[in-house]
Amino acid sequence: MKVTVNGKPKTLKEGATLKQAVAGEHYIEGSDISVHLSTEKVTEVSNDFALMTPRGEMVVHLYDTDDAKRFRASVENIKGVNLRWSTNEIAAFGSFPSDMSQSDEEGDYKRYDVFFALGGNDNQTTYVMVAKRAFRKAYGCGTGKIGKITVGRHLLAALDEGERIVDVHPVISETSQENVVITKDLGYKLADGYSIDTNILVKLNPASPMSAEQVLILSSKGYFNVSEGTGTFMGCRDDMDVDMEPEETGVRDVGTVTVRNSGVGKGHVMLYKERRQLSPAINVAGTVERGMALASRASAGDKVAVTTDPQRILSVGMTQAEGQRFLESFGLRQKRSGDLSDDAIIADQTPEATMSALAAGEIETFGVPKEKILKVKVTTEDERTAHYFRKVTGLSHKPIGQLKVQFSFPGMSMVTFYGDDARGQDLYPQEPFKKCKKGDLGVTNQSRPHHGLIGIRLTDSKEFGPTGEEPYGTNMIGRYDDDMGKLDELEDEQTVYITEDKL
Repeated sequence: MKVTVNGKPKTLKEGATLKQAVAGEHYIEGSDISVHLSTEKVTEVSNDFALMTPRGEMVVHLYDTDDAKRFRASVENIKGVNLRWSTNEIAAFGSFPSDMSQSDEEGDYKRYDVFFALGGNDNQTTYVMVAKRAFRKAYGCGTGKIGKITVGRHLLAALDEGERIVDVHPVISETSQENVVITKDLGYKLADGYSIDTNILVKLNPASPMSAEQVLILSSKGYFNVSEGTGTFMGCRDDMDVDMEPEETGVRDVGTVTVRNSGVGKGHVMLYKERRQLSPAINVAGTVERGMALASRASAGDKVAVTTDPQRILSVGMTQAEGQRFLESFGLRQKRSGDLSDDAIIADQTPEATMSALAAGEIETFGVPKEKILKVKVTTEDERTAHYFRKVTGLSHKPIGQLKVQFSFPGMSMVTFYGDDARGQDLYPQEPFKKCKKGDLGVTNQSRPHHGLIGIRLTDSKEFGPTGEEPYGTNMIGRYDDDMGKLDELEDEQTVYITEDKL
């Protein structure tokens, strides 16, 4: 059987399950998968059908009746029939053969009701009729009620006799309950014509490079952590501590991906399920190209797999040679600086934002000898302090971060680095340390004037922490996990490159 998986056709054995379908695809274990039913399956269950005419589309919403089921079964026969006659009371489309039984029972019809009728009490000349006003009458097959016209009612007056219903098909909305099954069950059995999405594909907006980068960073794990699933949008609040500026704004249509640029919730990523007006506080970061059903059904606490177009272009952490090959795969030129050798580690790139890099066509990669990149280990369970350190150094969004030396002098008991004064105001004091050991990494908390200052302890002390503060003024971050001798070489105002990863 043939199915489509993440936009690509696949041929599977009869009776195959989702487990076989998603093999080799970007899929996060335990996350939701959307299964879009085949047209034939949707026809069996859909409650809305489009009647396509030369003048436009009418939509009939089916009632829960046996005649509505007959309508579904008669779709192929109804295609191509014309408007046989039209009066101020009804519009009659036909005729076509059916299995309707003759009955003299009257039907009580309201305006825009759709129902079956028999010509000459013969089911070989069956009609689909639409009531233009309320009336009660017998049309040869009982009430015959199918449903009601909900969209395109004006066409009943515009259509001329002889004009045809050129097509009849279920109204397929990607997020409709009747068209899509959302499941985590890899044993779910598939049928021919099904379409499966294991992830959301977001096409990024070149006019909003900072917002696009926020989407790339938050999806860098391969998924979004869903913070809320409201009737309007699916949100991700993983990083609300971000520098963001106004970029392109616009009407937030269904599938629009946005990032808040100011106010409470700056950095909040939202995927819209309903149309909303433009807001100057909300940047348009991209659009959902595929997998909207996953966003529409997501709930707080879910993980929703995400891919992006383009993928993130970040060479930091690669060697200069690896970086060159990586950038060339995107059609970008590499301009080396710092250590130019092939085995030097790329500690920084300019521009860093993916969409800006693509627009420039060239990326400058700054190389550093591998041994010059210092290793650190964040061990604190204090999430606020860990977040501060990673945000200030850049380790929150790339594998190599930076610190700038504030003070270093031979024989001193510590080396200190500049932090972020504003962010440091939010560092609530931890439980005071009993002893600070050589190599401990810490930060001055909000209780002291120099809040946010980062330091590494060079000697053991029970009285002072890595930044020279008493225990109550110090928050511990973790450990400097490298050769202590490297710290003796540091100079004031020097930029130091650090990593938590194994290079």
